[in-house]
Amino acid sequence: MQRDLEVDLLRSFVSVAEHENFTRAAAAIGRTQSAVSLQIKRLEEIAGCRLFDRSRQSVKITQSGEILLVHAHRILAMNDVALAQLMQPEAAGLVRIGAPDDYATYLLPDVLEAFSNANPRIRFEVTCDNGVDLLKMQHQGQLDIVIATHPVDDLSGEVARYEPLHWVAGQVPYLDPVEPLSLVLFPQGCVCRHVALRALSGTGREWNIAYSTRSIGLMENALLKGSGVSVMERAIIPNSLTIVDGTNGLPPLGQVAICVHRSQKTAQAHVSLAADFILSRLQQGPVDLRTPRKLAS
Repeated sequence: MQRDLEVDLLRSFVSVAEHENFTRAAAAIGRTQSAVSLQIKRLEEIAGCRLFDRSRQSVKITQSGEILLVHAHRILAMNDVALAQLMQPEAAGLVRIGAPDDYATYLLPDVLEAFSNANPRIRFEVTCDNGVDLLKMQHQGQLDIVIATHPVDDLSGEVARYEPLHWVAGQVPYLDPVEPLSLVLFPQGCVCRHVALRALSGTGREWNIAYSTRSIGLMENALLKGSGVSVMERAIIPNSLTIVDGTNGLPPLGQVAICVHRSQKTAQAHVSLAADFILSRLQQGPVDLRTPRKLAS
Protein backbone atom coordinates (compact mmCIF):
# COMPACT_ATOMS: atom_id res chain seq x y z
CA MET A 1 0.00 0.00 0.00
CA GLN A 2 1.34 3.41 -1.03
CA ARG A 3 2.16 5.71 1.88
CA ASP A 4 2.41 9.46 1.28
CA LEU A 5 3.92 12.22 3.40
CA GLU A 6 1.20 14.75 4.22
CA VAL A 7 2.09 18.44 4.08
CA ASP A 8 0.26 19.35 7.30
CA LEU A 9 2.11 16.62 9.17
CA LEU A 10 5.44 17.77 7.77
CA ARG A 11 4.75 21.37 8.79
CA SER A 12 4.12 20.30 12.37
CA PHE A 13 7.18 18.02 12.25
CA VAL A 14 9.44 20.90 11.14
CA SER A 15 8.04 23.15 13.86
CA VAL A 16 8.75 20.56 16.59
CA ALA A 17 12.25 19.98 15.21
CA GLU A 18 12.91 23.71 15.28
CA HIS A 19 11.51 24.45 18.75
CA GLU A 20 12.39 21.14 20.45
CA ASN A 21 9.18 21.59 22.42
CA PHE A 22 5.63 20.54 21.51
CA THR A 23 3.93 23.46 23.24
CA ARG A 24 6.04 26.16 21.54
CA ALA A 25 5.83 24.33 18.21
CA ALA A 26 2.04 24.21 18.45
CA ALA A 27 1.81 27.92 19.27
CA ALA A 28 4.02 28.80 16.29
CA ILE A 29 1.71 27.07 13.80
CA GLY A 30 -1.58 27.88 15.48
CA ARG A 31 -2.50 24.41 16.74
CA THR A 32 -2.99 22.80 20.13
CA GLN A 33 -0.24 20.77 21.76
CA SER A 34 -2.36 17.62 21.69
CA ALA A 35 -3.09 18.05 17.97
CA VAL A 36 0.60 18.39 17.16
CA SER A 37 1.41 15.30 19.25
CA LEU A 38 -1.16 13.29 17.31
CA GLN A 39 0.23 14.58 14.01
CA ILE A 40 3.77 13.52 14.93
CA LYS A 41 2.47 10.09 15.96
CA ARG A 42 0.68 9.78 12.62
CA LEU A 43 3.81 10.86 10.71
CA GLU A 44 5.92 8.29 12.56
CA GLU A 45 3.40 5.62 11.56
CA ILE A 46 3.68 6.67 7.90
CA ALA A 47 7.48 6.87 8.05
CA GLY A 48 7.75 3.59 9.91
CA CYS A 49 10.32 4.93 12.37
CA ARG A 50 10.70 7.11 15.42
CA LEU A 51 11.34 10.77 14.56
CA PHE A 52 11.81 12.20 18.06
CA ASP A 53 13.10 10.96 21.39
CA ARG A 54 10.79 12.37 24.05
CA SER A 55 11.31 12.88 27.76
CA ARG A 56 9.75 15.10 30.39
CA GLN A 57 12.59 17.58 29.97
CA SER A 58 13.22 17.64 26.22
CA VAL A 59 12.32 16.60 22.70
CA LYS A 60 15.29 15.58 20.54
CA ILE A 61 15.19 14.70 16.88
CA THR A 62 16.45 11.21 15.95
CA GLN A 63 18.82 10.31 13.13
CA SER A 64 15.83 9.25 11.02
CA GLY A 65 14.19 12.56 11.86
CA GLU A 66 17.26 14.47 10.65
CA ILE A 67 17.05 12.67 7.30
CA LEU A 68 13.35 13.49 6.95
CA LEU A 69 13.92 17.11 8.00
CA VAL A 70 16.07 17.82 4.93
CA HIS A 71 13.34 16.56 2.61
CA ALA A 72 10.55 18.19 4.63
CA HIS A 73 12.04 21.67 4.06
CA ARG A 74 12.13 21.05 0.31
CA ILE A 75 8.60 19.61 0.15
CA LEU A 76 7.12 22.52 2.11
CA ALA A 77 8.97 25.08 -0.01
CA MET A 78 7.66 23.55 -3.24
CA ASN A 79 4.17 23.32 -1.76
CA ASP A 80 4.21 27.04 -0.94
CA VAL A 81 5.44 28.03 -4.40
CA ALA A 82 2.81 25.84 -6.11
CA LEU A 83 -0.03 27.28 -4.03
CA ALA A 84 1.16 30.83 -4.60
CA GLN A 85 1.08 30.34 -8.34
CA LEU A 86 -2.32 28.63 -8.29
CA MET A 87 -4.04 31.05 -5.92
CA GLN A 88 -2.73 34.32 -7.36
CA PRO A 89 -1.36 33.67 -10.85
CA GLU A 90 -1.74 37.34 -11.83
CA ALA A 91 -0.86 38.94 -8.50
CA ALA A 92 1.03 42.18 -9.03
CA GLY A 93 2.14 45.24 -7.10
CA LEU A 94 4.68 46.60 -4.63
CA VAL A 95 5.21 45.07 -1.17
CA ARG A 96 7.03 47.33 1.32
CA ILE A 97 8.92 45.24 3.86
CA GLY A 98 10.70 46.40 7.00
CA ALA A 99 13.41 44.28 8.65
CA PRO A 100 16.51 44.78 10.80
CA ASP A 101 19.75 44.82 8.82
CA ASP A 102 20.77 41.34 9.99
CA TYR A 103 17.47 39.77 8.90
CA ALA A 104 17.60 41.61 5.57
CA THR A 105 21.13 40.29 5.05
CA TYR A 106 20.77 36.66 6.14
CA LEU A 107 17.10 35.63 6.42
CA LEU A 108 15.23 37.42 3.65
CA PRO A 109 17.22 37.07 0.39
CA ASP A 110 16.47 33.37 -0.21
CA VAL A 111 12.84 33.79 0.88
CA LEU A 112 12.21 36.77 -1.40
CA GLU A 113 13.98 35.10 -4.32
CA ALA A 114 11.76 32.03 -4.01
CA PHE A 115 8.65 34.20 -3.81
CA SER A 116 9.72 36.32 -6.79
CA ASN A 117 10.28 33.20 -8.90
CA ALA A 118 6.67 32.21 -8.26
CA ASN A 119 5.28 35.74 -8.51
CA PRO A 120 7.38 37.73 -11.01
CA ARG A 121 4.94 40.65 -11.12
CA ILE A 122 5.24 41.39 -7.41
CA ARG A 123 8.06 43.79 -6.47
CA PHE A 124 9.72 44.34 -3.09
CA GLU A 125 11.06 47.42 -1.36
CA VAL A 126 13.02 46.57 1.81
CA THR A 127 13.69 49.13 4.56
CA CYS A 128 16.23 48.36 7.30
CA ASP A 129 15.94 49.74 10.83
CA ASN A 130 15.30 48.67 14.42
CA GLY A 131 12.08 46.75 14.93
CA VAL A 132 10.60 49.47 17.17
CA ASP A 133 11.07 52.13 14.49
CA LEU A 134 9.85 49.84 11.72
CA LEU A 135 6.63 49.11 13.60
CA LYS A 136 6.07 52.85 13.99
CA MET A 137 6.50 53.24 10.23
CA GLN A 138 4.02 50.44 9.65
CA HIS A 139 1.50 52.11 11.96
CA GLN A 140 1.88 55.27 9.88
CA GLY A 141 1.12 53.34 6.70
CA GLN A 142 4.67 53.40 5.31
CA LEU A 143 5.29 49.62 5.44
CA ASP A 144 3.13 46.61 4.58
CA ILE A 145 5.07 43.84 6.37
CA VAL A 146 7.51 44.09 9.27
CA ILE A 147 9.77 41.31 10.53
CA ALA A 148 10.79 42.08 14.10
CA THR A 149 12.35 40.50 17.16
CA HIS A 150 10.37 40.15 20.40
CA PRO A 151 11.12 38.86 23.90
CA VAL A 152 9.44 35.50 24.50
CA ASP A 153 7.41 37.03 27.33
CA ASP A 154 6.16 39.99 25.26
CA LEU A 155 5.02 38.66 21.89
CA SER A 156 3.06 40.43 19.17
CA GLY A 157 2.39 39.78 15.52
CA GLU A 158 2.63 36.19 14.25
CA VAL A 159 5.46 34.07 15.68
CA ALA A 160 7.56 32.64 12.85
CA ARG A 161 10.03 30.86 15.10
CA TYR A 162 12.14 31.09 18.23
CA GLU A 163 15.88 31.73 17.96
CA PRO A 164 18.52 31.03 20.63
CA LEU A 165 20.83 33.94 21.42
CA HIS A 166 24.60 33.52 21.59
CA TRP A 167 27.57 35.59 22.67
CA VAL A 168 29.89 35.97 19.67
CA ALA A 169 33.36 37.42 19.13
CA GLY A 170 36.21 37.49 16.60
CA GLN A 171 38.36 34.56 15.62
CA VAL A 172 40.71 34.76 18.61
CA PRO A 173 38.72 36.42 21.40
CA TYR A 174 40.43 37.60 24.56
CA LEU A 175 38.04 38.56 27.34
CA ASP A 176 39.84 39.94 30.38
CA PRO A 177 37.68 38.99 33.40
CA VAL A 178 38.87 42.10 35.28
CA GLU A 179 38.47 44.80 32.61
CA PRO A 180 35.00 46.11 31.63
CA LEU A 181 33.43 44.02 28.87
CA SER A 182 33.52 45.78 25.50
CA LEU A 183 30.23 45.37 23.60
CA VAL A 184 29.29 45.67 19.92
CA LEU A 185 25.51 45.97 19.68
CA PHE A 186 22.60 47.26 17.67
CA PRO A 187 21.27 50.67 18.90
CA GLN A 188 18.79 51.35 21.69
CA GLY A 189 15.49 49.59 21.00
CA CYS A 190 17.06 46.32 19.83
CA VAL A 191 15.68 43.34 21.76
CA CYS A 192 19.00 41.46 21.66
CA ARG A 193 20.76 44.49 23.14
CA HIS A 194 18.17 44.67 25.92
CA VAL A 195 18.52 40.95 26.70
CA ALA A 196 22.33 41.19 26.78
CA LEU A 197 22.46 44.20 29.10
CA ARG A 198 19.82 42.71 31.40
CA ALA A 199 21.79 39.46 31.61
CA LEU A 200 25.02 41.31 32.39
CA SER A 201 23.34 43.43 35.07
CA GLY A 202 22.58 40.21 36.94
CA THR A 203 26.28 39.32 37.08
CA GLY A 204 27.56 42.66 38.33
CA ARG A 205 30.15 42.73 35.57
CA GLU A 206 31.14 46.16 34.24
CA TRP A 207 30.73 46.87 30.53
CA ASN A 208 30.89 49.62 27.93
CA ILE A 209 29.46 50.05 24.43
CA ALA A 210 32.35 50.11 21.95
CA TYR A 211 30.12 50.14 18.85
CA SER A 212 26.42 50.88 18.42
CA THR A 213 25.38 50.39 14.81
CA ARG A 214 22.46 49.20 12.71
CA SER A 215 24.82 47.51 10.24
CA ILE A 216 25.54 43.79 10.69
CA GLY A 217 28.54 44.24 8.40
CA LEU A 218 30.07 46.92 10.62
CA MET A 219 29.42 44.78 13.69
CA GLU A 220 31.17 41.81 12.11
CA ASN A 221 34.16 43.95 11.10
CA ALA A 222 34.47 45.47 14.57
CA LEU A 223 34.37 42.06 16.23
CA LEU A 224 36.98 40.61 13.87
CA LYS A 225 39.28 43.48 14.80
CA GLY A 226 38.99 42.57 18.47
CA SER A 227 36.56 45.22 19.66
CA GLY A 228 34.78 42.89 22.10
CA VAL A 229 31.71 40.69 22.01
CA SER A 230 28.19 40.89 20.67
CA VAL A 231 24.87 39.05 20.99
CA MET A 232 23.22 37.56 17.91
CA GLU A 233 20.45 35.15 17.00
CA ARG A 234 21.74 31.77 15.88
CA ALA A 235 20.42 32.12 12.32
CA ILE A 236 22.29 35.35 11.56
CA ILE A 237 25.76 34.68 13.03
CA PRO A 238 28.34 35.12 10.22
CA ASN A 239 30.72 32.24 9.55
CA SER A 240 33.66 34.44 10.47
CA LEU A 241 32.58 34.84 14.10
CA THR A 242 32.97 32.48 17.04
CA ILE A 243 30.32 31.52 19.60
CA VAL A 244 31.85 32.23 23.04
CA ASP A 245 28.97 31.33 25.39
CA GLY A 246 30.12 30.92 28.97
CA THR A 247 33.57 32.46 28.43
CA ASN A 248 34.83 34.18 31.60
CA GLY A 249 31.39 34.20 33.16
CA LEU A 250 29.33 35.44 30.22
CA PRO A 251 25.73 34.76 31.35
CA PRO A 252 23.19 32.61 29.44
CA LEU A 253 20.83 34.55 27.19
CA GLY A 254 17.84 32.35 26.35
CA GLN A 255 15.71 32.86 23.24
CA VAL A 256 13.89 35.56 21.31
CA ALA A 257 10.99 35.29 18.85
CA ILE A 258 11.04 36.32 15.21
CA CYS A 259 7.58 37.68 14.40
CA VAL A 260 5.83 38.84 11.24
CA HIS A 261 3.56 41.89 11.44
CA ARG A 262 0.95 42.66 8.78
CA SER A 263 -0.37 46.16 8.22
CA GLN A 264 -4.12 46.50 8.69
CA LYS A 265 -4.08 49.48 6.32
CA THR A 266 -2.77 47.57 3.32
CA ALA A 267 -4.73 44.34 2.92
CA GLN A 268 -4.30 43.92 -0.84
CA ALA A 269 -4.12 40.36 -2.13
CA HIS A 270 -0.48 40.59 -3.23
CA VAL A 271 0.57 41.83 0.24
CA SER A 272 -1.32 39.02 1.99
CA LEU A 273 0.22 36.51 -0.39
CA ALA A 274 3.72 37.79 0.40
CA ALA A 275 3.10 37.81 4.16
CA ASP A 276 1.79 34.23 4.10
CA PHE A 277 4.80 33.06 2.12
CA ILE A 278 7.38 34.83 4.31
CA LEU A 279 5.76 33.52 7.49
CA SER A 280 5.61 29.98 6.14
CA ARG A 281 9.25 29.95 5.02
CA LEU A 282 10.52 31.38 8.30
CA GLN A 283 8.46 28.85 10.25
CA GLN A 284 10.23 26.05 8.42
CA GLY A 285 13.41 26.83 10.31
CA PRO A 286 16.81 28.15 9.26
CA VAL A 287 16.93 29.22 5.63
CA ASP A 288 20.70 29.42 5.86
CA LEU A 289 23.13 26.70 6.92
CA ARG A 290 26.08 28.82 8.08
CA THR A 291 28.17 27.15 10.76
CA PRO A 292 29.84 29.66 13.10
CA ARG A 293 32.70 28.25 15.15
CA LYS A 294 32.26 27.39 18.81
CA LEU A 295 34.99 28.22 21.24
CA ALA A 296 36.86 25.04 22.12
CA SER A 297 36.32 23.91 25.69
